[in-house]
This record gives sequence, structure tokens and C-alpha cells, in this order.
Amino acid sequence: MSGQGSGGNVLAAICSFFIPGLGQLVQGRPWRALIMFVMASLLWLILLGWAVHLWSVVDAALFKPSN
Repeated sequence: MSGQGSGGNVLAAICSFFIPGLGQLVQGRPWRALIMFVMASLLWLILLGWAVHLWSVVDAALFKPSN
């Protein structure tokens, strides 16, 4: 994956659309993936999980690796 707008980021955003944090995991960011998944899971209990779920999708789509 080469950065924002790349095919890898689109795939990661689609993955995060279905399961929060999965896109970050695909990008090789396991800690961020775990945080996204846990936060979304906990907040879905009070019906605010959609906010973290969308944040997860946007974060995966806009990710730019630091090289």
C-alpha cells in the first residue's frame, strides 16, 4: 500500500465498513485495529458505536504511511 487514495486504502476502508478495525489490521496496524474494534463494540451498547465505526472507515481510507 502506498498511501492515501491507493487501492490498498480503498480495500482497507471497505473492510472497516463491515468490521470496525479490520481495515487497520489489513494495513498492518494491529493496536489501532484493536482500539477501533473495542471502542466500537462498547459504544454500540449505548447506540453510539456508529460514530467509531465511521471513524474507523475514514481512518483506514486516509491512512498515509510514514516512510
